[in-house]
Amino acid sequence: MQVAVSGGKGGTGKSTVAINLAVALRNLGVNLTMADLDVEAPNDHLLLGVDLANEEPVNQFMPRFDYSKCTKCRKCAEVCEEHAIITLKDGTPFLMPTLCSGCRACEIVCPVPGAILEGSRLIGHIYVTETPYGFTLVTGKLKEGEERSMPLVVAAKRRAMEIHEKTGGIFLVDTAAGTGNTVSKAIEFSDLLIAVTEPTPLGIHDTELILELGKLMEIPTWVVINRADLGEKGKVYELAKKYGAEVVAEIPYSEKVVRSYVSGKPIVLSDSPEAEIFKAIAERVLAFGGGE
Repeated sequence: MQVAVSGGKGGTGKSTVAINLAVALRNLGVNLTMADLDVEAPNDHLLLGVDLANEEPVNQFMPRFDYSKCTKCRKCAEVCEEHAIITLKDGTPFLMPTLCSGCRACEIVCPVPGAILEGSRLIGHIYVTETPYGFTLVTGKLKEGEERSMPLVVAAKRRAMEIHEKTGGIFLVDTAAGTGNTVSKAIEFSDLLIAVTEPTPLGIHDTELILELGKLMEIPTWVVINRADLGEKGKVYELAKKYGAEVVAEIPYSEKVVRSYVSGKPIVLSDSPEAEIFKAIAERVLAFGGGE
């Protein structure tokens, strides 16, 4: 079963929910693989109190031109939707690497074999970290200055799925904020989407966006209200009802939770009312998946 933890707005606490859910599920005896696909700002390892390990580079295709074979037909520039290839007046092509998405369209349309050669550039890294909680954390981390995160999200998710296929159990995905294409790719094929929100005006606005995305992708969706005592949670319930989602938990604002992620020790391991909330969510996930 694939479970995605997301939330339209940044800072709602989705990573806190994700890592505590992971630890709680593992403590219930569930085999689990976790993927942190917030590649521009991955922080699950920090909340789990572990250092990233086993670095794997991720390279993206980048065309190289053999000018001795190039006929200057301009087809590569014409097909490039990112306008990464420009041409001089005589048709000589040049590449602007930071705009290239690695789609290979230029290579496909080029009429001269060998005029466009295989090249690549480093866009980020994947880390495969064994946590002390009994599950593997796969983290994607985008290279500083890199503008395109989608290829790394795809690569990190693929790497995590390879591990998940060996271990079985639950594949837990923590996404970036928002509802853009990288979030859609991260939650793709999920059996359950857990939307973490807060009852603030911006939080409520972005909750509707993620609920709409879940509906469009036909993914059963639950809602977790974080800092539930600091706003108008009734509006969150109204939105959930509108989109056929279910509010499964309310997490109050708690200094204990803050201290837990500052110290890198999941609060679900403590003896506190907040810990029981995460344990209850884990039990519901397990029941939803038929006891996987």
